[in-house]
Parts: sequence; C-alpha cells; structure tokens
Amino acid sequence: MENSSSTFSTQNPIEKRPGVLITGGSAGIGLATARRFAAAGYNVVICGRDQTRLDNAVEQIQTMQDQPYTIIAVRCDLSEAGSAQDLVEIAIERLGKIDVLVNNAGVAPLAPMHEISDDVFENTIQVNIRSLFYATRDTWQHMKEQGGGVVVNISSLSAIDPFPGFSLYGATKAWVDLMTTALAAEGDEHGIRICSLRPGAVETDLLRGLFPDFPADQCVSPDEVAEKVWECVTQPSAYPNGEHFPVTNQPT
Repeated sequence: MENSSSTFSTQNPIEKRPGVLITGGSAGIGLATARRFAAAGYNVVICGRDQTRLDNAVEQIQTMQDQPYTIIAVRCDLSEAGSAQDLVEIAIERLGKIDVLVNNAGVAPLAPMHEISDDVFENTIQVNIRSLFYATRDTWQHMKEQGGGVVVNISSLSAIDPFPGFSLYGATKAWVDLMTTALAAEGDEHGIRICSLRPGAVETDLLRGLFPDFPADQCVSPDEVAEKVWECVTQPSAYPNGEHFPVTNQPT
C-alpha cells in the first residue's frame, strides 16, 4: 500500500493516551468522530484516499487545543487488497496500541440490480466487507493481546429496510450487523466489546451526491453520529455487546 501521513501533536505523550483508529476519517461521520475523540484526549489515526482532504481534516482537528492528543492521517485506498492490514499495522506502530476501532469507511452505490456492474460489485464488497473484516481481524488480535478494546461498526438502517436501488449497499450493511452479533460472545472472554450503529440519512456530501433534494429536516448530523460512537465506547451498559442501534430523528 502506498501511503503518506501527517502528524500533529500538542505534546508527545503517545504511549500514555488511549488510541482510536477510524477508517474513512477525512470527512463526514469519520471526521466528526475523529474530532470527538481528539477532544477527549485520544490519539487518533484516520485514513482516506485523498491527501488534500486528509490534510484539511488534520487542520480542522488542529484547532482543538484544550486536550493533548496526536492526529495521524494515513493516505490509503481500502479498495486495494492488503490496505486494511497495512493500516492497522501503521496505527499500532505509531500509537503503540488501539483501544477503539471505528469501521466507518464505505461506499454506497445507487443502482437497480440489473445495472450493477462487475466493477461496482467488487469495489463495494472490497470496501464495505473485506476491508472491514481485515481491519477488525488484525485489530482484534491486537486487542486480545492487550487485554481488551471496543469496536464500533458504522452500519445503516438500509441493513434492515433497504429501498430500491440500495440492494447491494443494504446487503453489505446486513453482513456488518451479523458480523457484529457473531463476534460479541467471542469478544467477551477477551474484554472486547463490539456494536454497530445504524444511521438513517446523514447530512454529508455522500448523501447530497446521491439525493440532492432529500429533506434536511429528516437528516441527522455527522456530529450526532459521532456522539453515539462515543457513547458506545464510554457507556457499555447503555450499548450492550453485539447489539445494533439506530441513529435517526425519524420513527424506526
């Protein structure tokens, strides 16, 4: 994997602070989550495909001076084989540990079944399923060795209520939810918790690219989703291991 990274730190206490790895952290939910964890003093690793957007994300987080933290941005394309494994290795090497993994990266093709090309199918499977699997598998081993951790998967309401044109996307998110359920008991004995969030419509560039006229008052903000991620990590009794939680301002 070809990658580059940018680092900013208010101090240099990497070994003394908790670490979070967030895939797809250069915009939207991922960036909001990175800001939330950095504000709490976590050391943060984010990834994305576009170096300019990554640099902009780092600049946004640099404005937060009230807590010591480190932000590391790694340029990588999770549609490429081996990229997720390399990302986890970089995060562990740079931070020393990963206490929280947020599987946020994803692609959302909108097309009826007969128009889904081979390339679109393979890319969606690679990003939404394969990269999540490999990132979780390698982080899971690391968390076992260190005695625990938390994994938060960003799923979607389409996992349980897909609409026409979102069959492939909804199916990949259903896989994410089933993997979340399946790993819960396995993680218990190692002190690892896992849960998934199911956002509805989120006010992001991705949403507007697909649905430019979607009513804004029916959307949640990336910051609202990020706060739910934080609660999943810090409020285990409210977010039980292996469960799935909607994030929406609409009845579910």
